[in-house]
Amino acid sequence: MDLSNLTPAEGSTKNSKRIGRGQGTGRGGTSTRGHKGQKSRSGYSRRFGFEGGQMPIYRRLPKFGFKNINRVEYRSINLDVIQALAATRNIEVIDMDVFIEHGIASKNDKIKILGRGELTAKVDIKAHAFSASAVKAIESTGGVATKI
Repeated sequence: MDLSNLTPAEGSTKNSKRIGRGQGTGRGGTSTRGHKGQKSRSGYSRRFGFEGGQMPIYRRLPKFGFKNINRVEYRSINLDVIQALAATRNIEVIDMDVFIEHGIASKNDKIKILGRGELTAKVDIKAHAFSASAVKAIESTGGVATKI
């Protein structure tokens, strides 16, 4: 067995229809397009969502929703993640570089520290935003929450 012996499985390949190659083939003349009309012409293509001249659904339904262009997306990190990071790696100062190095955030993320979980380690944290409960928990253990 080698590459020169390989063939497709029986019945898995079919020859394509040879359209427009004479009356004797049964697919000459109109070339399976029927008679006259827009769809029989060369170069015909229908716009996406076209419904035969009927008002299309994307115009029948009202527009809705709003996308605030000034919204700031934060990568949220909870205190339990920071506690695990501080306990396993013995880190006292946590900033963007630490989050990036340990795969918690990417370099383009803005980070917000949230208050889920318990924090027992004394850590200094530098992030873009903090929730009130997170600041309270960080400062109660003697740490510092610094906004970047």
